[in-house]
Amino acid sequence: MRKRYTRRQMFFFVLLGIALLYILAFFTHFLSEKAKEMSAKPTVASPASVEAKATATPTIAPTAVPDPTESIATFFQGPKAWEMRLEWSGKWGKEYHDGGSFGAFGCGLCCMANLYCSLTPYECSPIDMYEYAKEQSEYWGGGAIDWGFMKQTLMSAGFTCDVGRKPKTYEKFQKLVKESKASIVVVSSYNSTCYWQDTPGHYVTLFLYDEETDTVFLGDSGDPSHNRQRVPLKKIYKSLKTANNWQYMTVLSYDEEKDQYKHKGFGGKCVIPEDWK
Repeated sequence: MRKRYTRRQMFFFVLLGIALLYILAFFTHFLSEKAKEMSAKPTVASPASVEAKATATPTIAPTAVPDPTESIATFFQGPKAWEMRLEWSGKWGKEYHDGGSFGAFGCGLCCMANLYCSLTPYECSPIDMYEYAKEQSEYWGGGAIDWGFMKQTLMSAGFTCDVGRKPKTYEKFQKLVKESKASIVVVSSYNSTCYWQDTPGHYVTLFLYDEETDTVFLGDSGDPSHNRQRVPLKKIYKSLKTANNWQYMTVLSYDEEKDQYKHKGFGGKCVIPEDWK
């Protein structure tokens, strides 16, 4: 049997329904406004994330450090290096000049060319330096060049240099090499066989003294296994040829304005590194 409602009850139900609709509409509007407010509010990063961003650094590729030895010239004097076409070898190793074999006497001239190519904006080969030394000094050619002729020639090419005898202590010799731009020394196995064997007398060039390892970068024109190697300076000191009047020449400075040579290019056939300055 269906239940009948009175008019009063029906009116109450209608009012209740209208009230529920108003309440539902109110909450829908409230939630919508709340959502808009939350979306508009800026996001605040936590302290940890802020610190992480502050300390993070972009990855930068390491810059290649240039190798200082690549700007150092170390010429060979003899025929074996030329036959193998080693870098810094030349045809002069098989040639005779003024009656003498350059491969036998050219070590001092190779050292001088090493200095000129490495410490100046110019360049020359050992044969170029050979001809220049005959012009600028009393060096007659055909044999080993003496200390006095070397110094005279290098001074005319803009260098300030000094010759000296083997210091009584290693520390004094170490200081001389350290304070110079480069050095030429004469060594002999008669004084020590710690590095050179069967070597009555031989000029070599010293570059780039390293205080941490106490070594020098050696230019040895007579031996491919020695050339362009780092060698303990103490071995050089022990091997200095004391039978000579002088044992070393230090190069203290170079002045381009005083350089009367200003030579460009390499005379004679030779093998020079492709990327040479």
